[in-house]
Amino acid sequence: MQDNKAPVLIKNAKIYDGSTSAPFLGDILFADEKITRVAPQIPQQEGYTMIDLQGLSIAPGFIDAHSHNDWFSARKKPQKYFEPFIRQGITTFVAGNCGLSATAFSNDSPHIDKMGGGLFFFHDGQPIGQVQDYLNAIDRHMPCNLAVLAGHCTARASVSGSANRELTEKELSDMLAILEEALQQGAAGISLGLMYDPGLYAQKEELKKVAQLCEKYERPLSVHPRANSAVSMSYPELLGRSHLLRALDELAEITSGTKTKLHYSHAIFVGRRSFKDKDAFISTVERLREEGVDMMFDIYNETLGVSVITVILPAWYQAMSAGERNKPINRLKLRSLVYASSLLLGFGFKDIQVAYIGRGFEKYEGKTVHEIAQEEGRNDLDTYLMLCEKSNFKGRVNMGPYTTPEIIHQFEHDPRCLYMTDAWVEDNGLQNPAIYDCFPKFLRDSLLGIGDSLPKTIHKMTAATAERFSLHERGYIRPGYFADLTVFSEEELMNATPDQKRAFGIRYVWINGNSVLSGEKLNEEALKNSGHSIRV
Repeated sequence: MQDNKAPVLIKNAKIYDGSTSAPFLGDILFADEKITRVAPQIPQQEGYTMIDLQGLSIAPGFIDAHSHNDWFSARKKPQKYFEPFIRQGITTFVAGNCGLSATAFSNDSPHIDKMGGGLFFFHDGQPIGQVQDYLNAIDRHMPCNLAVLAGHCTARASVSGSANRELTEKELSDMLAILEEALQQGAAGISLGLMYDPGLYAQKEELKKVAQLCEKYERPLSVHPRANSAVSMSYPELLGRSHLLRALDELAEITSGTKTKLHYSHAIFVGRRSFKDKDAFISTVERLREEGVDMMFDIYNETLGVSVITVILPAWYQAMSAGERNKPINRLKLRSLVYASSLLLGFGFKDIQVAYIGRGFEKYEGKTVHEIAQEEGRNDLDTYLMLCEKSNFKGRVNMGPYTTPEIIHQFEHDPRCLYMTDAWVEDNGLQNPAIYDCFPKFLRDSLLGIGDSLPKTIHKMTAATAERFSLHERGYIRPGYFADLTVFSEEELMNATPDQKRAFGIRYVWINGNSVLSGEKLNEEALKNSGHSIRV
């Protein structure tokens, strides 16, 4: 590892500078946190730490456009939650997605236990509601850089808990004030999570007011839509227009007539019968952009996803008390909906794998709901509800198919598409495979000719994401920009076997000029304070 106090001269690098331009051979000089010079040849001087890459490729540090690592950055020992991402070349995160931010709430709210959507929880100390206080607390106390979106679910829970109703006039005013203050204090935008409690209870007029805030401050509105599948529990009618497309209609309605930076989170198509909606999805993106809405989207390089176990339950069922849920009439109604949806969707309990239920229930991990039902002599739905109850409705599942390799490759070529992981390190249970090698797989696709060109691929995971979320002085290899740098071997990327629960092809990583990864070795000391919080 280098002496991080000395100027560093990187020699003989194949430089992808974050633009869509072809790479060039050259040298990079940086001192402290910033790049000072980029040129074909930079002379070595006394006091420089020199690293000869001998033709290896270098790019700006990769930026994860959709993360939830705000829930881990404020922990007393955050390093383990960032290590696998650093190993795949990621240096910066846009966090607070899906409406579920770890900040942007009233510190005196009585509903702090309702935040996190059942997926995330506060650990290691007092929750920090003010965005400016949160950003101050994590700055230089975490491994990577992090910008945060203000979560609508979090702000709504702050004023009303998980109330399944329209907000009162005062609650609405208080919630909007929380979100606006978050933007004033440096939040990178606002996120919606319309499948998560309590965001799933929000109606269009409330969401329009949230969108108007984003337009006012020219920040993105990042949205986990109400449905990612042709049929879902979000709409009462199982037949007719695809639910995924109805959810898109809702986003079009709440942003209509505006110049909102609408960012569609994880362009996925859950269930085999949803795959056909991809063309209509792209058509909607094109139409909204023509109408003035600055719409983009992001993808991960996985065909499955991770969610809270209740994600397939309808809002009306989740809002019931335990006694009401157990009434035969409500169970019958739910059973009818679930089985009809499964047939129409091409997705069922054989496709839901248990990742974590709770301590003492490890025997369920890695098995599908259907497999557990077979073992315990129950039907699939009763088994699923049993697992929900044993986990206190906070279990975690891996589900798929969410997409296909063919859809991923098509979207990789789309200039409106950014790259992300939507993954986080769990303390228990199965991990999301995206924590290991999601970004190297995007690079590999490019080198194998099935993804976009390598300059465009790197642009999407660096400068394009930085520009989308106003992450100033990041995303390019240019003088005056932060020295976030990732070195990789194109040969290793092409010859690797993905999905081995480890990164591949990444050789070196610098974060704000700190050498944090060299080969397989992490710089444990530097990682204690190498990351900055990013105020927008």
